[in-house]
Amino acid sequence: MEKTRNYGLDILRVLACYFVIQIHTGEFYYIGADGTVLPGDSPFWVGILNSLLRTSVPLFVMTSGFFLLPIKEDLNVFFKKRFTRVVIPFVVWCALYAIYWALLGKTTWTQAFQNIVHIPVNFGTEIGHLWYVYMLIGLYLFVPLISPWVATASRKSMELYLALFAFAMCVPFIHQVFPEILGECWWNRTPMLYYFSGLLGYMILAAYIRKYMLENKTWHFLLGIALILVGYAITAGVFIYRLDSKYIWDLELSWGFDTINVAMMTFGVFLLLKNVSFNNPSSAMVKILVDISQKSYGIYLLHIMVLNFFHDQLDTKIDFVVIKIPVIAICSFITSYVIIKLLSYLPKSKYIVG
Repeated sequence: MEKTRNYGLDILRVLACYFVIQIHTGEFYYIGADGTVLPGDSPFWVGILNSLLRTSVPLFVMTSGFFLLPIKEDLNVFFKKRFTRVVIPFVVWCALYAIYWALLGKTTWTQAFQNIVHIPVNFGTEIGHLWYVYMLIGLYLFVPLISPWVATASRKSMELYLALFAFAMCVPFIHQVFPEILGECWWNRTPMLYYFSGLLGYMILAAYIRKYMLENKTWHFLLGIALILVGYAITAGVFIYRLDSKYIWDLELSWGFDTINVAMMTFGVFLLLKNVSFNNPSSAMVKILVDISQKSYGIYLLHIMVLNFFHDQLDTKIDFVVIKIPVIAICSFITSYVIIKLLSYLPKSKYIVG
C-alpha cells in the first residue's frame, strides 16, 4: 500500500486545503461592506499573496478527478461512499453553522432553527465556503455519465475537449470587449461553449494527466513552472490593475476558477507535484501529511469557525497585512486539523469529519 500511494496527490490536497484558508483570511483585508473594495494598501498585498492560491478549489477538483475517473466500482458503492463521507457531514455542519451563527448573535434562535429546516433547499446558514459541497455533489452526479467516455477516449479526443475548455475559460476576459458572444443574449445565458465551461473540465484534465502525462519527465516540470509564472502574472496583474474597482465582483475578474490564468496555474502546480515521492514513507512527517490529506474535507468544513476566532485574537496584534494573513491562516489550519483529528476518535466520526 505504501509503495503504490501517490504522495504527490496528498501534498496537492493538503496545499489546496491550506490555500482555501489563507484565501478566506485575506477576505478580511479587501472586502468591505456590501461587497465594496476596502481602501488602503491591504487589497494590493492580498492580490500579491493570494493570487497563486486561487488554485485551491481547482486542485481539490483535480485530485477528485484523478482518483475517480474512470469509475472502477459499482455505482451503488460509489454513491454510498459519497453519501456517507460527503453529504452527511455536510448536513451536520450546515446545522452546526446555523447554531454557531445564533451563538454569535448574528441570528435569533428561531431563525437558526428555520435555517436548519431550510438545509434541503440551500445553506442552513449562508456560510460562503459551503457552496463548494453543492458543486462537488454535482460533479459526483456527473462522474458516472462521463466515466465511460474517459475510459475509452483517445488522446486526441480528450485534447479536443481540453482545448474547448481552455477557450471557454477565456470568455470572462472576452466579455470585457464583447459582452455577448456565441449566442449569448438577455434571454439566453447558455451560449455555444457553455457546456465546456465550469469545474468539470478540471476533472477531465486530471484524468488526461493520469492517462497520458503520469510519467516523471523533465519537460513536465519545466512546463509546470512556465504555466505557474505566466498564470500568476495574469492573475495578480489584472487584480492589481483593477484595484480602483468599487465592488469586489469587478476586482476579482482574474480570480475566477473559470478563468484561463487560474487554470494555467492549477495545471502547473499539479504537474510540479504529481510525482513527488519519499524515501522513507513510514516517517512521522509523511504520516502526518497523509493524515491531514485524509482529513482535509473535515478541515474545510470546520475552518471558518476557527478562522474567525484567530482573526479576532490576532488581527490587532499584528500590524502588517503581509504577515498577519499567513500567520492567522497557519494558526487556523493547524488548529482545525487538531480539532478534526480529535473528533475522528469519536464513534461514527465519519459522519462528522468525512
